[in-house]
Amino acid sequence: MLVYLRLFKESFSFAINALRNNKLRTFLSLLGVTVGIFSIIAVLAAVDSLDRNIKDSLSGLDKNTIYLTKFSFGPTQVPRWKRDRYPQVDYDDFEFVRRNVNGIEASAYVIFGGSETIRYQAETLTNINVTPISNGIYVIDDLKMGQGRFYSELESETGAPVIVLGYELATNLFKDANPLGKQIRVFGRKLTVIGVLEKYGAALGDSPDTKAFVPANFVRRFRNGGSDGLPGAVVIKPKADIDIGAFESQLKQKFRRYRGLKADEEDDFFVNKLAGLVSFVDGIISVMNGIGWLISGFSLLVGGFGIANIMFVSVKERTNLIGIQKSLGAKNRFILFQFLFEAVILAVVGGLVGLGLVYILTLIASSFSGDFEFVLSPGNMFLGFSLSTLIGLISGVLPAIRASRLDPVEAIRTGM
Repeated sequence: MLVYLRLFKESFSFAINALRNNKLRTFLSLLGVTVGIFSIIAVLAAVDSLDRNIKDSLSGLDKNTIYLTKFSFGPTQVPRWKRDRYPQVDYDDFEFVRRNVNGIEASAYVIFGGSETIRYQAETLTNINVTPISNGIYVIDDLKMGQGRFYSELESETGAPVIVLGYELATNLFKDANPLGKQIRVFGRKLTVIGVLEKYGAALGDSPDTKAFVPANFVRRFRNGGSDGLPGAVVIKPKADIDIGAFESQLKQKFRRYRGLKADEEDDFFVNKLAGLVSFVDGIISVMNGIGWLISGFSLLVGGFGIANIMFVSVKERTNLIGIQKSLGAKNRFILFQFLFEAVILAVVGGLVGLGLVYILTLIASSFSGDFEFVLSPGNMFLGFSLSTLIGLISGVLPAIRASRLDPVEAIRTGM
């Protein structure tokens, strides 16, 4: 054990001397490993951070939540022209589902619209996501109120002119003033603010902080939400103790019968689950990771060749020293491990520099990205260290074998 510790110490000294005596050559060789480790770990850190923020955004939602609509939330084999002919899901569809499908804990009807302008006195906010939706969304999305309340079922069904604002939206409109009871103009009409959501932070898509909710029936008075109008969807949260597969089958069967579809006719709607959306996101994340590995792998390959090159040069420069060591009794494995350790140390130095650059980059990116947090996980740090060690081993094994097999007499003669 002491022999190998001494071997490690001597190899480390040789590596440091190589860094000192051949600064430019060593720098160029290590640059490949540094760039390769930086590229891979930076990509993995960015993708992991994106994945973590998306999962955090969806963590408060029931993954079994279903969106019944004419659109598919993921890839589908139904051609575009056929999907375009599907009828919109309207409020009558919502009423049918709510009253005839068993096992529903909460349901809501949502109208997908564009961005709106909100005005209060001299303040004007543009491109705001104002979602027309019935009050069931309060239970489905598990919304938390910071001030006031969400609109009631009665207000939802009668289309009362009320609105619930996200935290950031309310702050931008009213500053330090109490927003409850204030009247603002949306859709060119006056609505009364009855509630403000608590602060949520960053989320997938639009954060609740920047959204507003109004009763869907209020918007249906002046905007067509029927089969030829604005697209809509029925949002369903099944009860926790039911078989979700059986629930989907029941929903499809009853809705097909409601729409008069025959047994040989295809569905003219989609049943989308948030769990499917999560799986779709996971697939995208996997593809991004694969692309990152493919691109960064070329940098690592170049770095490996750089380490191998400097080790072959090092063997040639120290041929005479190797001959003297072997003539004094040094075994082949001693010479082998000496150069292997040196290659690994050089690669690890490059890898640690790359990890340090990624860490600095995540700190800078997090400071400029607001609520989006970039994270360099311990797993990625360990992966970077392991990869750099592996590159050192692979790059140094051939030069080390060549050095260990040198004939001591020929090595001394060549060195002279």
